[in-house]
Amino acid sequence: MRRILLKLSGEALAGEKKTGFDEPTVRGVALQVKKLVDDGIQVGIVIGGGNFWRGRSSENIDRTKADQIGMLATIMNCIYVSEIFRSVGMMTNILTPFECGSFTKLFSKDRANKYFEKGMVVFFAGGTGHPYFSTDTGVVLRAIEVEAEVILLAKAVDGVYDDDPRTNPNARKYDEVSIDEVIAKNLQVVDMTASILARDNRMPMWVFGLGEENSIVDAVQGRFHGTKVTV
Repeated sequence: MRRILLKLSGEALAGEKKTGFDEPTVRGVALQVKKLVDDGIQVGIVIGGGNFWRGRSSENIDRTKADQIGMLATIMNCIYVSEIFRSVGMMTNILTPFECGSFTKLFSKDRANKYFEKGMVVFFAGGTGHPYFSTDTGVVLRAIEVEAEVILLAKAVDGVYDDDPRTNPNARKYDEVSIDEVIAKNLQVVDMTASILARDNRMPMWVFGLGEENSIVDAVQGRFHGTKVTV
């Protein structure tokens, strides 16, 4: 692989605490990504904001404002994770779809490509910059824009199931499933907007558990234990 886009669950980065950050977990991710970068793979990263904020669960806040809070949560996550990445010897930069002073740089495809060519890990924070679009849509959009070969979805669950494995012990895990089946059965790999965007632009997604040892490196190197969503 030449270029991948990694989506990290905010909740997964929080570890057992469920909120905030679990530094050993984040450092473990950083060390895995460093192996990929050292092998010459260009890595972009999108991080969800669920370890700080889930606006859709609030009934008392305007949806636009709730989504804006969520965008800021993803920026906080990217700043933190970026610094942990730097502490293990990687170069990083954070791009957002709106101005954040000196915290980040404004996203453009040309700027992202320039950073990739310099060997930097590029964080895409702030979602799409618009309400009503999740970080799922943001990761598929950025993957298409920067011409990534695949999206790696590192989640708290180790793949795609036909039901919620946390509530149904008989849920069946897919080794491989088409994006058309994901959409038809509403399997919620990513939200529906993101699923259709991935289908229409033929962007494959690999889903696996972040908590599994060396799962990111294993996925890229062919020792994959999750679910491949094909197009």
